[in-house]
Amino acid sequence: MKLNRKLFFRIHSWIGIKLSILFFIVCFSGTLATLSSEMDWLFIPEIRAKVQDSYASRNEIVKKIKEKYPKGKIEYWSSFEVPYLCNQVYVNVEGQRFYVFVNPYTGEVQGASSLTFRRFFRDLHYFLFIPLQIGHFTVLIFAFLLFISLTTALLFYKKWHKKLFDLKFGKGWVVFFRSAHRLVGLWSIPFTILFSITGIWYFLERTNTANVSKIANTRAPKLELPLSDSAFFERITYEIDYDRAALVAETEIPYLRVKDISPPAKMDQPIYLTGLSKEPLVRHRANRVYLHPTTYEVLKVQKAKETATVTWLNDIADPLHFGYWGGLITKIIWFFGGLSISGLVLTGIWISLKRKVKDRQRRKAQRLGAWKYVNGFFGVLILICMYAFLVLRYAASLPIILLITGGWGFLAVLAWYVFDYRIKKAVEKELALSK
Repeated sequence: MKLNRKLFFRIHSWIGIKLSILFFIVCFSGTLATLSSEMDWLFIPEIRAKVQDSYASRNEIVKKIKEKYPKGKIEYWSSFEVPYLCNQVYVNVEGQRFYVFVNPYTGEVQGASSLTFRRFFRDLHYFLFIPLQIGHFTVLIFAFLLFISLTTALLFYKKWHKKLFDLKFGKGWVVFFRSAHRLVGLWSIPFTILFSITGIWYFLERTNTANVSKIANTRAPKLELPLSDSAFFERITYEIDYDRAALVAETEIPYLRVKDISPPAKMDQPIYLTGLSKEPLVRHRANRVYLHPTTYEVLKVQKAKETATVTWLNDIADPLHFGYWGGLITKIIWFFGGLSISGLVLTGIWISLKRKVKDRQRRKAQRLGAWKYVNGFFGVLILICMYAFLVLRYAASLPIILLITGGWGFLAVLAWYVFDYRIKKAVEKELALSK
């Protein structure tokens, strides 16, 4: 059966052009998310840690946090794989969360913030700041669209495997950008497949298709005898023996290094510890230990080495999607992979807009179509929800809000200059020379 290459081309173009702005935001936010921890290190001096030979006691760290935030509660304790970043302890003070930066070597509280680059770009990429699951599913749908875009491109592009080095110069910008679009697209195939497949897996997990979510995610045990002393529970996050809890967990799983600790949020919940072992690729949560918050009795253990296939697939999705499985080197590689895919969206927009501008000036086309309003609607919705999150959830300071606003403003001006002003000027010049 003969392939209808024109149909595949129209599908490919429709996805890349009609949903262009939203597509770019999803791809570019994920690209920035891969190096967001390094952005924190670069722009937040308080988060930097100088590597030393030994670590401070977790209990001593908690004492210092308590001195600084006496009315606070520890919600989560996160440690990074890289040695040059401070631990981040999530402390809730009267309903407001602070990310407290604790030096793991000296135990000193070096600073705190209600928002970090990592949190901002992760939230933007996860759900575009749009609540009620609408944002999550909007992002996840693009995993399918990315895969369809790749498939249709390979179907209509003849002998693509022989054109891995085909970049055309000296024949005008349109020819150059078309060849660059194809060339970058070909070299980005491994990342396109990886990002789309892991994104589809996230969709299956969130929708619990074929019971994937329930099978893959270990259910936390509840205390048979919940804590009855409410006054003690109110201060329990400062009373836990974190050194003992980590030691018990590391004894249960060979070669475990505890990275994350979650104190109980309810009176019937245990202490939840996760970390890294010698099992490759998996995230911290592949290794789980649940302990009683007062007796430190082991209630449940999950070892990454012994998990079922579905659970293992779920635990490698994040490291593969964001590229942190191999440290800074793989994150940089993944960053350029994501940047390439983001660039495909931009070059596709440029090629399409230039053709449409030329057609309009020749009076062959009258409008761009209604899909520009769809892109515009989602763009405005994302901004409104983003500012709501910045003010209500993060309690972001005015300088942070102005910085974020400046970033969006810069992108908007750059987009207008490249995709409107420069294209119109180039077309006017071409038409003048052709007369």
